[in-house]
Amino acid sequence: MNIKRIITSAAALAVSAFVFAGCGSSDSSNNKENVNNTNSDASGKTIVVGATSTPHGEILEHVKEELAKKGYTLEIKIYDDYVLPNKALTDGELDANYFQHTPYLNSYNKQNGTDLASAAEIHYEPFGLYGNGVSSIKDVKEGASIVIPADDSNETRALLLLQQEGLIKLPEGASAEKGVTTLDIVDNGGYKITTVQADTVAAQFQNSDEGSLAVINGNYALAAGLKVKDALAVENADGDAAHTYANIIAVRKGEEANEKTKALIEVLKTDDVKKFIEEKYNGAVVAIF
Repeated sequence: MNIKRIITSAAALAVSAFVFAGCGSSDSSNNKENVNNTNSDASGKTIVVGATSTPHGEILEHVKEELAKKGYTLEIKIYDDYVLPNKALTDGELDANYFQHTPYLNSYNKQNGTDLASAAEIHYEPFGLYGNGVSSIKDVKEGASIVIPADDSNETRALLLLQQEGLIKLPEGASAEKGVTTLDIVDNGGYKITTVQADTVAAQFQNSDEGSLAVINGNYALAAGLKVKDALAVENADGDAAHTYANIIAVRKGEEANEKTKALIEVLKTDDVKKFIEEKYNGAVVAIF
């Protein structure tokens, strides 16, 4: 999940922090206490993980029983945005979170002076290009509106997908590693490209005019009832995109191999979970282990 627009929109997100407070964020005056409480859990047998609901929360629900067999209770805290789960992890309210990819995590760390780390890659969510009343790329009309996510890593993915399908042209050598924004577009194909916060793209698309398009994160597409088989196009998975954008288990640096983290990863990286992902998400989520 490079994120200048989300991270630098702190003022706007301050309001949402109150909305999502019930999902696990807490008063900053308790941050030190929260860190101590999480890290010194008397039994050491409760693992608190922050996640977005789909698919991350659902996958975590699936492994609760296996964790219980190992003697751990899994507590899942659901978040509806891409900022609060990292803040909660930094503040010690969580033992781990599961919602983002490494480029997003790296950018969050850089922008916030934090030191969170990836402990494991779990799955990949191909980005999809969806059309409102449009059945194929060739039917896209000149001047059509295209909504894409606004944070840097996801904006890059969206623009690379649009270029992949021949809708726009980016500078030579444009890549996920280098990152691109709408300001880098060499030829926009005559389309009106708008960037909005990632978690609002699906809703804006569903309320858009016929002929409009949107590039939507896999988890938000699932939550909105969109099926990857109905997308006009998805990211090619034959390059490095799958691992570059693999969704990870993130922890505080130094806790990548502690007992809780190892137990969580062990129950996630199994054939049973791989089968669950294949059967439940039909290609919208792909196991990466």
